[in-house]
Amino acid sequence: MKLTFLGTGTSTGVPSIGCECDTCISDDPRDKRLRVSIVVEHAGRTVLVDTSADFRQQALRFGLKRLDAVLITHCHADHVFGLDDIRPLNFRFGALNVFANERAWVDIKRIFKYIFEPSHFGGGLPEVIPNIVTPGASFCIGSELNVTPLEVIHGRLPVMAYRFNDFAYLTDLSEIPQETIDSLRDLDVLVLDCLRFREHPTHLWVDKAVMYVEKIKPRRTFFTHIAHDIKHGRDSARLPAGVEFAYDGLVVTS
Repeated sequence: MKLTFLGTGTSTGVPSIGCECDTCISDDPRDKRLRVSIVVEHAGRTVLVDTSADFRQQALRFGLKRLDAVLITHCHADHVFGLDDIRPLNFRFGALNVFANERAWVDIKRIFKYIFEPSHFGGGLPEVIPNIVTPGASFCIGSELNVTPLEVIHGRLPVMAYRFNDFAYLTDLSEIPQETIDSLRDLDVLVLDCLRFREHPTHLWVDKAVMYVEKIKPRRTFFTHIAHDIKHGRDSARLPAGVEFAYDGLVVTS
């Protein structure tokens, strides 16, 4: 299995507009963070998690050639505003299966009403096949990629995390319910939300993220959804063994 980080930044991206902090003016490419998203490739299948606001740029930068499905974690702008940019992939592969929980579909169908209730002529529309996911109800993409949706809490909003065989992706969260922790045993790779070092009301911060790592005990952990408070080269040494800050373009295999 291969995981590529298309974006590892928080909702504003890094650098943040108008900011001149050490991270935002850094020359280290690991400090340049597009909005958060990943691609998972396994057994000939390619799955995108979240159509971030930077999706077109990400797809071109990392040479995305095919797509078999899209998984949505939740319907915040930085995670779904790139949905319209799946159209070139529709031209090549037809309608794409898009998976999200019922609450996210309410907002997706409101924001992108023109997709689901076409009201204009001219111009292409994204071709979407809606699929509703529920926590714990696994499904397969192809014959070998097993996907298990899991629920985490983002402030008060239920958000979908996804387990792919022995990988798991959890972004935008402040709490992981015990039932989800129990479903994350025996992971090779855990990708986990971690905004900054200081506390935050709706995201994990380093100490709390490390606490969850100690409970879940994956073999490797990569933090994502990173704000400009964190500078990769400066702050990586502050993480425990087996835990790293992810960065755009990082490829992890198992």
